[in-house]
This record gives sequence, C-alpha cells and structure tokens, in this order.
Amino acid sequence: MESWPEPVARVAEVLRRAGVDARVEEFPEGTPTASAAAKAVGSSRAQIVKSLVFICDGRPTLALVPGDRRADELKVAAAAGARYARVARPDEVLAATGFEPGGVAPFPAAGVAQVLLSEELLVHDRIWIGAGSERHMAGLSPVDLARLTQARSADLT
Repeated sequence: MESWPEPVARVAEVLRRAGVDARVEEFPEGTPTASAAAKAVGSSRAQIVKSLVFICDGRPTLALVPGDRRADELKVAAAAGARYARVARPDEVLAATGFEPGGVAPFPAAGVAQVLLSEELLVHDRIWIGAGSERHMAGLSPVDLARLTQARSADLT
C-alpha cells in the first residue's frame, strides 16, 4: 500500500470507501496550474477540475469548474441562491475544506455549505481533481464526483 501525505490519504479513503473507480497519482514536478495538471495527466485542460471556494452570503461554497474556464462570480452567486459571491481568502479555504490553497480536493470538505458542479464537466468520461496537495491528482468519472460531493450542476462560467 502506498503511503500518502495525510491530506491525500483523506481523499484516497473517501474514494476507497465509496468504491469509486479512481486513480490517485503523484506528480513530483507538481501541478500548480490547469495547464501543468493537464500535461502531467495527459488530458485536456477541460478535463481538469478547479476546486474553487467562494463565500456566498457568508457561507463557503465549493465551485467545481473546468481548467480551461473561469468561474463567474455572478453565476456562482445565482447558482448558490445568494446575493453575492466572492473568492475565499486562503484562511477561509483551509477552514472550509481542510486543504491548503493549491491542494484543494473537492472532498471531504465538511465546512462547505454546498457544492456546485459546472455542467461542462459532465461531458467527459474521466476528469481529474486535486487530491489534497499540489503534487497529487485523482482521475474519476464526473458522475462519481457529483455523487461524492452531492453537487448540483449549474452554469458557473
């Protein structure tokens, strides 16, 4: 059994318990951007999931968007049923997700009020999420991602 850093082990445990067909991989060179992540895993940027934390009416919301798109704060607010949305500060990201910015995984995220999934991600067979560090990613189906996060699909970009 591979020994992962603690945040990565949390992600791997969620995948294992859920019986999800997923692959957690380490990339020593890191995956600091969607382009670097896509190159590392051999996919398009559209198959990379950016896990972005927004504060919507004071509540942390996780927006999952493709790596080739930018989240639109107005659309995130509308999808969250909020009056406003702003990008979370690093301390808010850590408090909401339990992960450091740059290594945010979409689960487990006990402090997140809701998860929104960009509809564009649903067209792919396999997508890649951050898996708890800047060097780890996990590949899984968008259907499994939606199920694990209990996400609602929405127009976010």
